[in-house]
Amino acid sequence: MDPLDIARWQFGITTVYHFLLVPLTLGLGPVVAFFHFRYVSTGDEKWLRLTKFWGKLYLVNFILGVATGIVQEFQFGMAWSEYSRFVGDVFGAPLAMEGLLAFFVESTFLGLWIFGWGRLPKKVHLATIILAVVGSWISAFFIIAANSWMQHPVGVELVDGRPVLVDIGAVLTNNTAIAAYTHTLLGSVSVAGGFLLGIAWYQLWRRRKDGIDTVDAGGRVVVGEAPEIAGRDRADHRVWLTSLRVGAIIAIVGFAGVALTGDIQAKLMFEQQPMKMAAAEAACETGADFSVIAIGDLASRDCSEVTTLIEVPGLLGFLANGDFGQTVLGVNDLVDQYRDSYGATLPEGELYGERSGADVQYVPIMWITYWGFRMMIGFGAIAAFAAAVALWLTRKGTVPRSPWIMRLAILGILAPFAASAAGWIFTEMGRQPFVVAPNPDVSGIDGVFMFTAAAVSPGVTAGELLFSLITLTLVYAALLVVELTLLVRYVRAGVAGAMPELSRTDRPDDRADDDVLSFAY
Repeated sequence: MDPLDIARWQFGITTVYHFLLVPLTLGLGPVVAFFHFRYVSTGDEKWLRLTKFWGKLYLVNFILGVATGIVQEFQFGMAWSEYSRFVGDVFGAPLAMEGLLAFFVESTFLGLWIFGWGRLPKKVHLATIILAVVGSWISAFFIIAANSWMQHPVGVELVDGRPVLVDIGAVLTNNTAIAAYTHTLLGSVSVAGGFLLGIAWYQLWRRRKDGIDTVDAGGRVVVGEAPEIAGRDRADHRVWLTSLRVGAIIAIVGFAGVALTGDIQAKLMFEQQPMKMAAAEAACETGADFSVIAIGDLASRDCSEVTTLIEVPGLLGFLANGDFGQTVLGVNDLVDQYRDSYGATLPEGELYGERSGADVQYVPIMWITYWGFRMMIGFGAIAAFAAAVALWLTRKGTVPRSPWIMRLAILGILAPFAASAAGWIFTEMGRQPFVVAPNPDVSGIDGVFMFTAAAVSPGVTAGELLFSLITLTLVYAALLVVELTLLVRYVRAGVAGAMPELSRTDRPDDRADDDVLSFAY
């Protein structure tokens, strides 16, 4: 077994899992801050309930996100030491900024928000959650700026074969970073929207199923109460209906923003990484037509077995350059260009070991890029369409009593998550065989690139990597069970699970002994 393949699987598994948590944290944080702002400005208990319920779920996700994210940095030193040496001079600045200026700010103010209920003045307390959210968004920017440098290296000069940072401003204002950052944040908003919508739908359906809410002859909701069930009063209905509508609206707005920023990002990719986008479209030959559906052996990287069934004339040229008539280089022509520029085989040397002299496969795994690109768009569109349908179906104040629609609403939570994960897989897999992609458009730093085959730690054996892969996969599986158990527990408990005072007659700040998050307000 090749250590390189195992190392890539390990990094891919841990990173994709971590990124399932990141967009929910980035998207849900501003929603919780908005709910808290509305509570402080209006004094309406509905907004307090919204803040505490969704804030509890936000905390669960944030904590697990931090736990899974720590592993990523360890991998740089253990499995990817050569990569760390190559990019270290560049990555040091943005990653230090992320840790010192963003993550510490985020964690500090989140802690003040958790323990500040009833202890800090209301407006000061509100400021803590706002600053925590701002910190998380800044943290995301520095991480994406570092990743975007791998996609489009700028602000460096090559010294003794290694890039040396000469302009941190260029790294932080990299057009690839700006496009990726806005695209990621808007995708995170869409994830949060689907999360709110699905859970709120379930809670409204439970009220219908339990007979708390009914409908009149015109189909309009008749809101009821169940005094014997903690928190199931009339205000509870307002909480879930507001959550559903807020979720649906931001899911639609988020997808619209994702589509706009995605178009900008795609045009940059056509310019900076043409092979990635050609593979994403299964564009084997140079042309301007967009492949809607292609069949055949997408795993054959020479495109010999790929047949396009449905295509849109000129659309590929528009996606690449905004010109329906302009042709775009296909995979076969690009392969020749890449071989001429970067060589047909891996260089000889200690870094490559037994891989020295092997043929370089410049075409990424086409079925991953092709279907990953379509899954990203397709799942995002499904989530936005479902949000629009949800607004229509709940226009009379409640949800249908059908359990099948309820199950679809819960399942729909996964759609924006799948779109987000597919987008990152496409972005990272499409960059292969480079871990730092070449940037021939910037004069003076044409030589800044690194083959993935040279990035893996030379002293790590396949057995060691396999052990760490299995161990980390098991640990992450356990963390997944913890995350889902906590989320399901608090979702089923409803608002009363986040506000014990709704079901207790003693002091509001008493905590249930079996609540693992009893410290959180």
